[in-house]
Amino acid sequence: MITSINNAEHYTWGDQCDGWHLLKSPSLSVIQEKMPPLTGEQLHYHSKAQQLFYILSGTATFEVKGEAIIAEANQSIHIMPGIKHRILNNGDTDLHFLVISEPKAHGDRINLQ
Repeated sequence: MITSINNAEHYTWGDQCDGWHLLKSPSLSVIQEKMPPLTGEQLHYHSKAQQLFYILSGTATFEVKGEAIIAEANQSIHIMPGIKHRILNNGDTDLHFLVISEPKAHGDRINLQ
């Protein structure tokens, strides 16, 4: 079966951000997400899940262990379990990216301040 944002399970999060479950299983999750300009998520970590963020378009700013890391289209960043992180769109265009989690990150998120 072909899956895209046109037929995948959709959810919203944060300040008008969108996510589409392209693959949703207990051992692997692939989500396409869209963040409007000047949005961000809460600092958090996952106790079990490792994540790979792959930028499709736009510029992402990651806060990882207190350090700012910029990722552009066609670049990725790997976040290991237990690492405090968040993604922000400080740009003036929508940010589109994939987040691949192993195992799934839903239910394994510990929010920080």
